[in-house]
Amino acid sequence: QVQLVESGGGLVQAGGSLRLSCAASGNTLTINVFGWYRQAPGKQRELVASITSASTHYADFVKGRFAISRDNAKTTVYLQMNSLQPEDTAVYYCNVDQYSGFRYWGQGTQVTVSS
Repeated sequence: QVQLVESGGGLVQAGGSLRLSCAASGNTLTINVFGWYRQAPGKQRELVASITSASTHYADFVKGRFAISRDNAKTTVYLQMNSLQPEDTAVYYCNVDQYSGFRYWGQGTQVTVSS
């Protein structure tokens, strides 16, 4: 199993920045992909960004504003969010996909952007 703990959410004004962190523990050697998703009220959960050992992927709505990275131990992933807008307000979830295809989720962290 893999446990995920997110941190770094909060309230920020439009144009501001936040950095989210997701610390993984447990069977971390089985992790293939780290991802960040978000879910706004009344909307479906959507992929924000993901990272593997070979590549990163971003949703079109965050390209140029957000950056995903991870530490050398590959147990912590970060999401640097710049130029935040009110439409970025959501609960942000960290997830991992194991090589087996099994998926784990964190508990989520609230990001609120005021106009």
